[in-house]
Amino acid sequence: MSWKLCWLVDNNVRRTWKNSSEEREIPSSSGRAAELLAKERGTVPGFIGFGTSQSDLGYVPAVQGAEEIDSLVDADFRMVLRKLSKRDIITKLKAMQEFGVMCKEREAEVVKGVLPYWPRIYCKISLDHDRRVREATQQSFEQLILKVKKHLAPYLKSIMGYWLIAQCDTYSPAASAAKEAFEKAFPSSKQPEALAFCKDEILNVLQDHLLKETPDTLSDPQTVPEEEREAKFFRILTCSLLALKKLLSMLPKKEMHSLEEKLMSLLSQNKFWKYGKHSTPQVRSAFFELASAFCQYLPELMKAEAPRVCPAVLLSIDDSDAVVCPALWEAVLHAIATIETTGCSYSHLPMLPFNRLSNERALASPSESSAIITTFMECLRFAILQKIDEDEQRQIHQMLIFDQLIPLTDAVLREPRLQNGPLFYQIAETISSWEAKAEVSSDDNTNEVFQKLLSNFWDCLLKMCILHVDKLEADEKTLFAISDMLEVLQNPKTATKPNNRRSLKVKFSDEDESERNAENGKITEVRNNSDSEIQADLQHSSILRKEPLENLVCHLSELSIVYVNEQKSEQHLKFLSALLNSFSSNRVFQVLLEQGSNASCPPAESQEDIKVHNENPSVQFLYMNLITWLKEDWRKDIHFLVDILYSVLNCCNSNDERKVILDDLTKMDLKWIVFLQIIQKACSSTTKLLLISEWLKGDMLGEKLVMLADDLCHLGLKPIATSPESSSSEKWTILSLVLSQHIKNESLIGETYVKRIIDKLQAALSKAKDLSEAGNTEPSVSFICDVASSFFSSVKGCLLMPSSEDLLLTIFQLCAQRQDATHLTDLLVSKLKHTWISGVNSLVRHLRSMQNQSTFLHKSALWIKNQIQSSSLDVKSLQVLISAVSDLLSTLLEADRQSGCLVGAYVEHIMPNRTEWEKLRESLSAEWMHKPLLEGRLSMNCEHLGSCVKLCGTTKLPGHLCTSALLSKMVLLVLENDMVKGNEDAERKKIDKLLYSLQWIEELENPPYLLLEYLHMLEEMHITYEKFSALSSTTNLQQTIFDRSEEHGRLWSLVMAKVIHGEDAVSCEMKKLFKTSEGFLPLTEGRLHTLQCLSPFLIEEEKRELVFHCVAKLMTCTPTELSSTDGAFGCLSILNSCLNDKSFGCDHLLPGVLKIIISWKNDNEDSFLFSCNLKETSAQLLGFNIEMIRYLPLLLRYSTAPLADNEWDFIMCSMLAWLETTSENHSLYHVPLVQIFACVSCDLASALNAYFEPAAPKTTENLPVNLVSEWKEFFSEGIHNLLLPLFVKVTGETKTATEGSFQNSVLTSLGEALTYVSKDQLLNHKLPAKFVAGQKTNLPDNLQTLLNTLSPLLLFRARSVQVSVYHMLYKLMPELPKFDDEDLKSYGDEEEELALSPPAALMSVLATQELLLENILECIPVGEFAVIQPLSDEFCLVLGYLLTWKLTLTFFKAASSQLRVLYSQYLRRTKSLNKLLYHLFRLMPENPVFSGLTSEVPNKDTKTFFTEELRLDVKALSSQIPHLACSVYHITLKDLPAMVRLWWNSCEKRVFNVVDKFTSKYVSSVLSSQEISSVQTSTQLFNGMTVKARSAAREVIATYSVDDIFIELIIQLPSNYPLGSITVESGKRVGVAVQQWRNWMLQLSTYLTHQNGSIMEGLSLWKNNVDKRFEGIEDCMICFSVIHGSNYSLPKKACRTCKKKFHSACLYKWFTSSNKSTCPLCRETFF
Repeated sequence: MSWKLCWLVDNNVRRTWKNSSEEREIPSSSGRAAELLAKERGTVPGFIGFGTSQSDLGYVPAVQGAEEIDSLVDADFRMVLRKLSKRDIITKLKAMQEFGVMCKEREAEVVKGVLPYWPRIYCKISLDHDRRVREATQQSFEQLILKVKKHLAPYLKSIMGYWLIAQCDTYSPAASAAKEAFEKAFPSSKQPEALAFCKDEILNVLQDHLLKETPDTLSDPQTVPEEEREAKFFRILTCSLLALKKLLSMLPKKEMHSLEEKLMSLLSQNKFWKYGKHSTPQVRSAFFELASAFCQYLPELMKAEAPRVCPAVLLSIDDSDAVVCPALWEAVLHAIATIETTGCSYSHLPMLPFNRLSNERALASPSESSAIITTFMECLRFAILQKIDEDEQRQIHQMLIFDQLIPLTDAVLREPRLQNGPLFYQIAETISSWEAKAEVSSDDNTNEVFQKLLSNFWDCLLKMCILHVDKLEADEKTLFAISDMLEVLQNPKTATKPNNRRSLKVKFSDEDESERNAENGKITEVRNNSDSEIQADLQHSSILRKEPLENLVCHLSELSIVYVNEQKSEQHLKFLSALLNSFSSNRVFQVLLEQGSNASCPPAESQEDIKVHNENPSVQFLYMNLITWLKEDWRKDIHFLVDILYSVLNCCNSNDERKVILDDLTKMDLKWIVFLQIIQKACSSTTKLLLISEWLKGDMLGEKLVMLADDLCHLGLKPIATSPESSSSEKWTILSLVLSQHIKNESLIGETYVKRIIDKLQAALSKAKDLSEAGNTEPSVSFICDVASSFFSSVKGCLLMPSSEDLLLTIFQLCAQRQDATHLTDLLVSKLKHTWISGVNSLVRHLRSMQNQSTFLHKSALWIKNQIQSSSLDVKSLQVLISAVSDLLSTLLEADRQSGCLVGAYVEHIMPNRTEWEKLRESLSAEWMHKPLLEGRLSMNCEHLGSCVKLCGTTKLPGHLCTSALLSKMVLLVLENDMVKGNEDAERKKIDKLLYSLQWIEELENPPYLLLEYLHMLEEMHITYEKFSALSSTTNLQQTIFDRSEEHGRLWSLVMAKVIHGEDAVSCEMKKLFKTSEGFLPLTEGRLHTLQCLSPFLIEEEKRELVFHCVAKLMTCTPTELSSTDGAFGCLSILNSCLNDKSFGCDHLLPGVLKIIISWKNDNEDSFLFSCNLKETSAQLLGFNIEMIRYLPLLLRYSTAPLADNEWDFIMCSMLAWLETTSENHSLYHVPLVQIFACVSCDLASALNAYFEPAAPKTTENLPVNLVSEWKEFFSEGIHNLLLPLFVKVTGETKTATEGSFQNSVLTSLGEALTYVSKDQLLNHKLPAKFVAGQKTNLPDNLQTLLNTLSPLLLFRARSVQVSVYHMLYKLMPELPKFDDEDLKSYGDEEEELALSPPAALMSVLATQELLLENILECIPVGEFAVIQPLSDEFCLVLGYLLTWKLTLTFFKAASSQLRVLYSQYLRRTKSLNKLLYHLFRLMPENPVFSGLTSEVPNKDTKTFFTEELRLDVKALSSQIPHLACSVYHITLKDLPAMVRLWWNSCEKRVFNVVDKFTSKYVSSVLSSQEISSVQTSTQLFNGMTVKARSAAREVIATYSVDDIFIELIIQLPSNYPLGSITVESGKRVGVAVQQWRNWMLQLSTYLTHQNGSIMEGLSLWKNNVDKRFEGIEDCMICFSVIHGSNYSLPKKACRTCKKKFHSACLYKWFTSSNKSTCPLCRETFF
């Protein structure tokens, strides 16, 4: 049948698909099959669904000819009902939802037709495994009910059982939907009747599910997985149990009896009662809920089934599942309440909660275990209080003690998690209630019963405790639990209960009032668990408890001492200590003593000593046993032994007796941990402190502690520590304890001993710094720090002792020194800092209250003052010192905020006096003067005053810098805290010293790294003038600095100028300082320097007035006043300073001053240092000449009136004479004023060179006749004949110019003057001959000498020398290639790839530079910018290397095309150019924007290093390395494009991309525009060829025409020109064959790509090649070109056979590459 069905379905599906092709939506395959079967209902008679068995949900009405029944079911309903038979969950869900919608929308009559078939469908699908299907079923059922209403009644009995199960569904939405449907079907009042109507059917369904059904009967094992079958079965079990409960709760009472028979059959089944132990928690919970319902609604039935109910419910009480517990406990309550006898007597009642303790979950939860124990004890007390027959009661009592209480106590003792529970307190309360009943006499002998009960309890407890104690491997936790239990039993009020929360508990009717109060939670809080309170409580305890408890303790103590003596059991000794701590009585010690005397224990002391104390058993026990245990070295933990000691002391009769005992212990060789434990325990308990107070104050302990402090300090500071750290730690701890612990404002030990210990500590710390390098002092210092910190913070008034202040000072000193010196860790320094800060706080509080003077503040200030003035600090040391002083000052400011007197006094203590300040200023190096003297900002005519110490190797800061920085920081702190207190001027004056120090550093030309660190430190610590300006007014400070400048001059004047410039002071404020110009007369050095520094800030009127005074003074100067400060020297200095800025309307006075100078020369020529030896010349005369020389360039710059002939003669002759003096005295350049004389003389020569330079703008008509020619023919030549040899001589004598700034300055001025030397003067030099052996050269001797002399100076370590040499050699480079042209003719073209070296002198320098530079830059990746610091050796090396390449490229450009090929071959062989390019991409910045611009994308307006020309000035201060590197790269790309292109193509990928990106972004556009511009502006004419350029398209168009031939070529520049290949495109052509045309295009492309030249040069070469072709010269058949691409030769070598001619170079390459000597064309041997 199956195959027939398949065929039918298939055909119908096809037909349906064909007939319904217009429909857009096609139903699922299952839906289509159901629909087809409905239409073909007569085709398959008897077919019932798709199920494999009758149990499947296939109950769809089969027609089989019953047309009248089938007509009742609508076709759509039939299809939906068939869909419900599918296994697919989605299909069933959609079908059920569709069924609900249809029930809601269709007519009632239509829906009624479904009712006969609905019960079976509902009963099956309501139990479906999918919860969504179940929920949808109940919702659809509701719609069905609403539609059919009462017509559902005939079918209720078949539905109601499953409907009730559905209302108890474990899936809440499904259960809610079923309940809602039930409520819609029946009102609340009718629901019990409906259930009663169907009760039998309901019970049948539920009994089947509970007793008959299995997972395999409810689901098909072949199609449903096992897990799903079991889950469905367990769910139906749960729902059935709950449904039965619901039935019982809703049935009317009158119907209950009718159910009993059937329910009896259910309850008689063992399977039903096993559900209480089911593995599924939900089933168990439902079972217990049903049991509760049975007890509630059928109590008689439950009583009859009591043997089954009680075990099932009560024995499950240990179930811990959260789902089960609520229902279980409810069932327990109902069972106990319902059944009169539960099968358990009162004696078994406590077992119920006790069984729960075996559960791991109960053990893990303290609250749960506490609840169980509390419940157990309450049940126990309840059972014992039951009044029954006396004999039976005794038996029950004995059984409860033996079988219940003692086993529980034993279990708690064995389980650590229960030992802190409430059992011990519960036992104590229970015993108290028993004792109360035992003490009260009664007629019914109740007291005797409870006395017997107590006796049994104590006997059993003793036996149980002995079982735990009487074994060698006794558990230590169990022993301590026993001791805790006994302590609680002794007096529960003195012990803290584990949980003081108010809780609910059972109250017994016979409890007395005190017990009620206790059980209500009114627990007495005990503050001090003192022994006296314990004894007081014991007196009130019952006699019935005291004796048995003490007997128990004695038995256990006796047993323990046996194990201690015989087995050395440590746990028994600790147990004994715990017992004695709670039960310290003479009886217990007597028992111990007797047991100890029986054992063979060696006595600790002699018998004579023991006899003294034989009356007291506790003391005898001490000497015989305890001391022995204390002396055992192997024992680490001794705190329990100390507890035994206190138990002994507690039993002593008097304090004197205790002191004797403790003094004896002090004399013994006991470990310090013993005394530490004794003192610590005393500090934690007032009672224990009273026991040992006299011993603590005694001499025996005090002397021992002093000796301990001495030993510790000396031991810790030894080079090799011999004491174990743990032992030292204990010793330091005991010192800290006795010093810091105070009771009632008294120290633990005597005051005398406290002072002596502090002295020891201070002495040890003082030595720590000196010994820190030899040994590890950190532990000792750390311990001392801890002791001191505890002492300072806890002891009131401790810092009033001198020894304490000394200790505080020592700790502060350790913190104020850098850790390299003290060798202390960061953690230790932090501890020390915390210590001294707490000490200072305490000190200030005492000083404020006691009005005393502080030794610490005075001594620390003197120590700080000595530190900062000794010049022994580096930057780090100074920073640490300033930080420490700042912390100290902040602490003082915070603690003394009201008065501020301490702070003011402290700052004054550190402040140097006037004499000390003078010494500090004089200690500063005089190097600062070099820069202002050279720049003309100051003028001097005397020797320098100050230290001559060189700063280059200095590692320590000058004292002036340290002092000014520290004082400034202190002033700023005071100002920040607003603590000036009216003395603001005094605070401000301290800042001027900082400004002096900063100006000193600023004036240094090349400050060492130490001083740069110092400046960085000031910025970091915010010690700046700007911060001072923000905190306070600077007007008075300016006045102070002005006064110092007028008095002292020199650096103070520069400080004044700096302050005025920073304040941007206006003229009116300046006028207040300046007063009047007459106020400065007569001139002193201070006034002179003040006027010089003020001149830039004066207005023109003030300058003019000042100049008038000076000129007037010059006119009246006598010969003796020429060199004096108040004479001509001073006036000229002021005049030069005023003119340095700009002209101010006094131009007419300048020639007059020159006439005055000429008159001085005529009258007193000896004052003019012309061509003389300066060795004996005075400083005054040198200063006077320097000022005159400085005046002359200013005269040339600003004078507008023409000069007379004699004036010009004076200027130029004087200049030469002064230069001769400079040249003759080069050995005296170490004298400062001589150096300045040399510099200004050279500067005068440079000024005159610039004045007469042809490019300089000047009017020649105002000059005297023949002046210019005289200058060029005589004076200029004379200058350079003097200076060039001097330059060579000075550089030869000084290998490096970094020794001193003045040496560099002389070379700078000298070099600048030499930059004006002409090419002819260089060629006609008078330098001595200098040649290098083996040097190949074509140069004349004088030119080679000049190159050999100047080229090595490119390696000189001074920028000025390198730049000067570059400028001189740059003028020679274009002249050098012509000497190789002559030699070029001698080169044959036989050899391949000939090479010619550029000038050998330059190449030798370049090779040296390459080696050095490789070591510097090799570690930097190509493309990453390397920052070169100015004034460093690396800077000079890189600068010289780049300048050498600029010279080489200049030489290369000046050479002819043929020579360029040879030079480029040399560079390629040496790989020098490759090295250059790699280095350039390390030296060029990533964004080469000019003048600090930061535009990322270059545009037409963006200035870069490639668009701006580089000016190499000798006196420039900027580094210029990045700009110079870009300049070299630009020239290299322009002049050597082919070589750069070749290098670029050989680079690795990363470098390739870096070069391409950088060049395209910044260089290509510049080079392209220059190339196009050079074509447009080119004046080169070609016969027969025109060249045009189009800048917008970056194209060059060449048009060649000869006779009837016309050729047009278009040359296109690439975007990354010149890296990319230039493309040559075809334009118009007439009269040229295609092949020839292609050859010519290829030739031009080759020339432009592989020639190191411009486009015009490439076109010229190509035109010559074409011209030769038209002249009849054939192409070389190897390169297909007439002119060779490299050496520009013609084909000359002809084959004798074929007569074809070839280039020699091409033939050479052909022969070497083919390894043959045959002709390339005819293959015959080439002769």
